[in-house]
Amino acid sequence: QVQLVESGGGLVQPGGSLRLSCAASGSIFSIPEMGWYRQAPGKQRELVARITSSGSTDYPDSVKGRFTISRDNAKNTVHLQASSLKPEDTAVYYCTAWGRTTTGFNRYWGQGTQVTVSS
Repeated sequence: QVQLVESGGGLVQPGGSLRLSCAASGSIFSIPEMGWYRQAPGKQRELVARITSSGSTDYPDSVKGRFTISRDNAKNTVHLQASSLKPEDTAVYYCTAWGRTTTGFNRYWGQGTQVTVSS
């Protein structure tokens, strides 16, 4: 059983910043990749950022230069620093982990945290 617990969402004004955090726990041996996706009402879930265990990162153009992902391998945590936020960043943000357990590799998801960018 693997759990991902997110924290740090909320209401922020346009141009503001916030930091999302996610902690993975349970019987997971390794996590080659962790990341964040988001889903706005009426839209498909989309990648926000991802990071490998070696520190390689990937961002879509929509957030590049504004968002920064980081992780602590020893603690199985991942963070997303979001800056210069825009109303279009409003969405539910989901933490995800691609990890290995006794049953092999699987993708796990957190419950989601709401981020609202509004004045």
